[in-house]
Amino acid sequence: ELDRKARDLLAEAGALRGLAGHRHRARWASAGAERQLPLFADTAPPAEARIALPPPSAGEDVRADYATTGLTLGRHPLALIRRQLVARRCRRSGEMERLGPQNHIRAAGLVTQRQRPATASGVTFVTLEDEDGLFNVIVWRDLAERQRRILNESELLAVDGRLEAVDGVRHLIAARLHDFSALLAGLDARSRDFR
Repeated sequence: ELDRKARDLLAEAGALRGLAGHRHRARWASAGAERQLPLFADTAPPAEARIALPPPSAGEDVRADYATTGLTLGRHPLALIRRQLVARRCRRSGEMERLGPQNHIRAAGLVTQRQRPATASGVTFVTLEDEDGLFNVIVWRDLAERQRRILNESELLAVDGRLEAVDGVRHLIAARLHDFSALLAGLDARSRDFR
């Protein structure tokens, strides 16, 4: 009883994967699902040969998930580009737990949140996410001003910085920022920004 738009949106979002096998088949089946007109109620629909549609790649699935729902239940986008990040000397957030404070590292993640509270004297707090979880970055005012565009526009942000641990909470004090968003190949990963 769903209209065509609702069926198409469900197929595009991957919600019909269990019925169709994968997103491409679900889109095809949704496009061919039509209500039988009363004039043809006594006739059987013609038999159609099944079309062999290739399943989407992991990257196509992740991009479609983010485009339709803003997240994915599949592989994390950074897991798909981890080799490229390793080549750029980026560590995973899970590695930070094993490193002691004062270590200088580079880490990268999807920007999930940027905050610049009025009470923080110009400090920007950034939350990044990779396949291991979330980690926090502190960007002091002078760096935020020097690298404003990278700080405000990056979807995939790499941070060179020093690890700190205060009261059991680990964070990265940024010394330099890098925009690696081009590695996402069109993935639309939007952050929530509070300024």
